[in-house]
Amino acid sequence: MWRRVIGILIVIAAAAPCGAERIKDITSIQGVRGNPLHGYGLVIGLDGTGDNSAASRQALTNILRRKGLVLKPDDLASKNIASVLVTAELGPWSRLGSGLDVTVSTIGNAESLQGGKLLMTELVGADGRVYAVAQGSVSIGGFSASGQTSSVVKNHQTVGRITSGATVEREELAEVVKNGQITLLLRNADYTTAGRIAKQINGLYAGSSYAADAGTIRVRLPKTVGKTALTGFIDRIGALEVKSDVPAMVIVNERTGTIIVGQNVGISRVAISHGNLAIVTEEREGVSQPQPFSRTGTTEKINQTSIKAIEEKGSLNVVDRAVSVSDLARALNAMGLTPRDMIAIFEALKRANALQAELRIM
Repeated sequence: MWRRVIGILIVIAAAAPCGAERIKDITSIQGVRGNPLHGYGLVIGLDGTGDNSAASRQALTNILRRKGLVLKPDDLASKNIASVLVTAELGPWSRLGSGLDVTVSTIGNAESLQGGKLLMTELVGADGRVYAVAQGSVSIGGFSASGQTSSVVKNHQTVGRITSGATVEREELAEVVKNGQITLLLRNADYTTAGRIAKQINGLYAGSSYAADAGTIRVRLPKTVGKTALTGFIDRIGALEVKSDVPAMVIVNERTGTIIVGQNVGISRVAISHGNLAIVTEEREGVSQPQPFSRTGTTEKINQTSIKAIEEKGSLNVVDRAVSVSDLARALNAMGLTPRDMIAIFEALKRANALQAELRIM
């Protein structure tokens, strides 16, 4: 079964189409990013599943004092409230009045946020300024119920979401154009791919683009492109197709026995022999009884240990220089190897400088 799985994995990598990808799918525009927000909040209305901590009671006391009610934290001893941290992300195109999804997470020993409602919470950015305000009913996407002898729980009870639960109060505008040019960032840095992108853009807008490094492509805006035509310009260059170059790489996950082999991986001509030595230890319980009609001796329980060593025969197999992943897959699968065997062989090939690829072990 394992041999079949690893064979499928390698063949999938070999059979992956070598077509072109759109520039918008393999790059991002510098300056277009989200900004994380967070804030401390209080969830009320819980059915005895809150935390009743000093922080929660003090927070509720402060809120009520602003409403004219002078109380002490001890006057609000209840497990119907819970302290939470509220997080959200301010998108590059989020504008005043638009909604943001927020995540509400308990920070005390609350058991569940089911049925709770988040009170008005200010969400601040890394600069300490308020960018959004959140409030609303918390949805945990599940439930919990318990009795005297049993209970049932569905999904995580101490983390919930509020869809469009925050309203944007301050914008963070994305700066797409800087010094008259747009910067494209490759998601997987590669000199060959960066050069191909610049060449493809220059085919549409001559002399407008160049690769600054393996992960950065600068695109100068033509004089004919103004603010009103910027969206169309970005759309046109993003729709251009480029063939990505894939580095030679082998990814190994020793915990799961998974191996992923890249398209350009090759192996120098080598001879491989791989065998396994297994030692099997078996413990069995037996009974020792005296001879029939014997007046001496007693029946006793004894332990019996059986040790057996099994060594599989290994043959020396010659693997020619593989020119493709499919050739490499056929060569290794023909040896009848398990994923664990292949992992050991790949590591040995790398030490012998016979693996013409980068080996990454997860």
